[in-house]
Amino acid sequence: MTDECDLPPGAVEIVKDRLYFAILCSRPKTTYGTHYFSIDDELVYENFYADFGPLNLAMLYRYCMKLNKKIKSFSLTKKKIVHYTCGDDKKQANAAFLLGSFAIIYLNKQPLELYRLLQAGNTNYLPFRDASFGTCSFHLTLLDCFNAVHKALQYDFFDFKTFDVEEYQHYERAENGDFNWIVPEKFLAFSGPHQKSKMESGYPHHAPEAYFPYFRKHHLTTIIRLNKKMYDANRFTDADFEHHDLFFVDGSTPSDAIVKKFLNICENADGAIAVHCKAGLGRTGTLIGCYMMKHYRMTAAETIAWIRICRPGSVIGPQQQFMVDKQRSLWNEGDIYRKKLQEQENGNRCAVTFILSGVDDISIHDKSKACSKEDIGLYSGDDDDDDESIYVTQGDKLHALKCKRQTKVSGAAPLSVILQSRLQPPQSGLSGNSCIAKRATRSSAGGSTLRGHSIPKTRAVLR
Repeated sequence: MTDECDLPPGAVEIVKDRLYFAILCSRPKTTYGTHYFSIDDELVYENFYADFGPLNLAMLYRYCMKLNKKIKSFSLTKKKIVHYTCGDDKKQANAAFLLGSFAIIYLNKQPLELYRLLQAGNTNYLPFRDASFGTCSFHLTLLDCFNAVHKALQYDFFDFKTFDVEEYQHYERAENGDFNWIVPEKFLAFSGPHQKSKMESGYPHHAPEAYFPYFRKHHLTTIIRLNKKMYDANRFTDADFEHHDLFFVDGSTPSDAIVKKFLNICENADGAIAVHCKAGLGRTGTLIGCYMMKHYRMTAAETIAWIRICRPGSVIGPQQQFMVDKQRSLWNEGDIYRKKLQEQENGNRCAVTFILSGVDDISIHDKSKACSKEDIGLYSGDDDDDDESIYVTQGDKLHALKCKRQTKVSGAAPLSVILQSRLQPPQSGLSGNSCIAKRATRSSAGGSTLRGHSIPKTRAVLR
């Protein structure tokens, strides 16, 4: 007679006599000694094209809360808990990502240890791919994702004790702004604003003014635009925001000059930085990733993994290999930056910050310096060739796909609805007593609970 608490063949033990992971061909029956559960049909990745994961931060949070509840449940105290997944390769990878990340966050497991453990029984997990249409040119492994979560935990990029999952899911929706925090209190990635707030062919567009209340509330002082002009930058600058244009073609990679300018701006910004292209995915994720590699010494794969966990679909096609190619030089620049910063702190505190950035000490706003015609075209995006405001680009397609998604309806009114209710759109923006203001609270630990990720204040970026 078979013991009722016998585990299925190939079950991987995560916590001795308590927590297991199994890949099964059929749904098992819970017995006296075992409790089985699956999230395959509960937490589902919303793909753009052939991409299938990793699951986003909100789903990781929901999984962690679910599993913690089971572990603490009185009725399951004497049972072995088995997270099982089906025979679908994509669901297996996402399920393994969730359980492995849980073990890193709550059980202090090391990424490589977990990766090897989950591979027991010669299980090879399908690597994740980008959101581009076509052949995959870069494979993001389960280990890359584990390393990303481990690094993010080290750098206080998230804290599930104060994470507001409803906030995250609200603002990531296209009608509510379509933005996510990548690095708390430093980088917010968002879909590009338009000249007017309106619904066009079923797709929501937001004017710059729609973002003002949130940006001011969360000390976002600088906006960086990477796509062609869809709105007048003066809309931001007249409202006392810094605004910079660093255009490069949709789906392409930035020049070294643009990377240096971007880093220079970000290293000298007084507050947080909001970065956008058309969809806020490819170009946006690539340049934010360059900063992360320089200042956190994360690998390109770890950086791509974390950005996609925060904002699925980010970093696309050749941008992936570009980040790999830039990794070593950005690490070296970061080492020099931190060394000079240490020297500054130990000696001359009046040293010029621009020197530390590794860029000439010429501000991007220094209009006394002559710019060549090539430079003006490179950064402004004013030329008529390949005009993104006319042609359908990769960013347009990704934005359209995201807008079509059927997600849960939020209790708060979309940005577009709020603006359309005003007598003078788009100048009116959101009211001070909007859902944003109502949800703005501070956690008992002193961290903000309205950060997109709702996480505590980040440790110093420069280490």
